Amino acid sequence: MGFWKSILGGNEDKGAKKLQPEDFYTTEINDKTIKVLHPKRETEEIDWEEIEEIKIITTDEGPFLPDVWLILMGKNNKGCSIPQGSAGWTKVYDIVSKYEGFNFDKVIESATSTENKVFDIWNKK
Repeated sequence: MGFWKSILGGNEDKGAKKLQPEDFYTTEINDKTIKVLHPKRETEEIDWEEIEEIKIITTDEGPFLPDVWLILMGKNNKGCSIPQGSAGWTKVYDIVSKYEGFNFDKVIESATSTENKVFDIWNKK
């Protein structure tokens, strides 16, 4: 029986959560900035007031890599990319979804995408 459990699983701690790719990202926010710590690239940071565009990008890379990203963009390629499901994503989304003109229809459309696609969901006017 132990042999089959080792091959098929079953020895996992029932209370332990299996880590997902998004678990390796952390988003820190305060009244001034959003900072995203990425596991394999430099930390990204942008001030709230610098955000000029918000996009959702979907990819075909899940479940092995994050496949839904919230992109906050400013001038001169400054911005943050936050994978859905990472620590802090919901808090940032809750804030930016209150921006006037935020396109919820594009958010809903992005939720059904399993391909590489960019959804423009907000632009500073």
